[in-house]
Amino acid sequence: MAEPRSDRGPDRTPDGRPSGRRDGSPPFRRRARSPASIQLRVTASVLALLLVGGVGVAIASLAYGQQAARQSYDRLLLGAAQDIAESITIINGGPVTALPLSAFELLAQAPDDRIFYAVRNAGGALLTGQEDVAPPAAFREAREARARDRSGAVFYDARMQDEKARFVSVPRRFAERDYSGVVTVTVGQTMLARNDMAYMLTRDALIAAGVLGLMLMGLSVLVIRSALRPMERIAEEMLARDPYDLTPIITPLPAELSVLTEAMNRFMGRLDRQVGAMRNLISDTAHQLRTPVAALRVQAELALEEEDAAKRQQMVARLAGRTRSLGELLDQMLSRALVIHRTDSAPRLAVDLRDVALEAVESGDHQLLAPGAELELVIGEAPVCVLADEMSLQEAAKNMLSNALRHGVAPVRIGVSTERGNAVLWVEDSGPGPADDLLARIGNRFERSAAARGQSAGLGLSIVQSVASAFGGDLTFAVTPGGFRVALRLPLPEETA
Repeated sequence: MAEPRSDRGPDRTPDGRPSGRRDGSPPFRRRARSPASIQLRVTASVLALLLVGGVGVAIASLAYGQQAARQSYDRLLLGAAQDIAESITIINGGPVTALPLSAFELLAQAPDDRIFYAVRNAGGALLTGQEDVAPPAAFREAREARARDRSGAVFYDARMQDEKARFVSVPRRFAERDYSGVVTVTVGQTMLARNDMAYMLTRDALIAAGVLGLMLMGLSVLVIRSALRPMERIAEEMLARDPYDLTPIITPLPAELSVLTEAMNRFMGRLDRQVGAMRNLISDTAHQLRTPVAALRVQAELALEEEDAAKRQQMVARLAGRTRSLGELLDQMLSRALVIHRTDSAPRLAVDLRDVALEAVESGDHQLLAPGAELELVIGEAPVCVLADEMSLQEAAKNMLSNALRHGVAPVRIGVSTERGNAVLWVEDSGPGPADDLLARIGNRFERSAAARGQSAGLGLSIVQSVASAFGGDLTFAVTPGGFRVALRLPLPEETA
């Protein structure tokens, strides 16, 4: 019975969004936004710093313009007030003043500003000028609130006729027979000219700072592009390389970018070793499996055609032996590939070599290789730790033990010791060891003695040699009073060495 057709839309997630398209294709996903470039980030940061600096320069320019304008026009006020004070004389026991023309010439430097002045005697009575200009109480308050200069003048701000003005009060002391006391001269001026001067100074400073800021922005962009040019050279070199070129990058770079190239070189070195291991595995597999597989095929065909049961039984036995040898070859080749892969990818952790030796014995592989052979475990009570990959060390220990059981003389001993800052995992059999010419070649791939042909692929000690090289150690061979010893030596960690 056909299932009823559903006219509803595509399946939806619990929150109501479509989970996919009607044709079963995955749901549409929005492209991730590409991150901002380093050049854009650095340029934005530099421009932000320049903007903050520009704000600071603007504030400083405004303060400088106001201060410069105030000091300039305060000197004019003070000069005019002092000229008036110098013109005061004592006539008939009282102060008399004739306003000098020079005072008004000084104040005329601000032609748009209005002028206020007043001259008062010691009692505060107005001698000349405007009555509402700075009454004596304001003088005293200003005199107490503001510091005086050497002339005794007091500057202050006030409002005159609803307009801001700047005033100065200058005292002149008389000590004569007819008159004794202080005559105070007060001169004021509106603030239009000084405000214009402060504006012009600030404007000119900001224009200069703006031009300089634009120049700095342009130079900053050029400097940033120049500083990032080495990264572009790295990218160009990587894009121009052959896909199989994993040689280190030797382009001279600044110290800050050398860290990046060193990391890339280390990564490419690991990748090169992985690719080399894959190539070796493929070539070794093609080279080593061609003959055994051809021999198996021939023997299998001969066994099928043989009519004599006894001969056929012998052929089947040889076929089984060839099959076991081929299985051992595959096991060793895969073990070697696994070891090479893990030495570059697995993290290095603290591993107690005693546990490695114990695992090699407890796995029971030696009972299959050499049934009834005597095996002794020699480990102490103190831990012997190294920084390595535990699985790789276990493969090395098993291959060392298998090599001794296959080609050595029982009893066989496996143990752990330390010597001269190194941790040693060793396997020792009771035989005399291989001949000198073969001893020089042990550790190479597919190196077998005549006695081992058909029983070993010659990869056992090559695996151990790869493990030793990967973790900064070495593989040594020695004839001892007890027999022939194969030792894997690894450096102890610095805190235990």
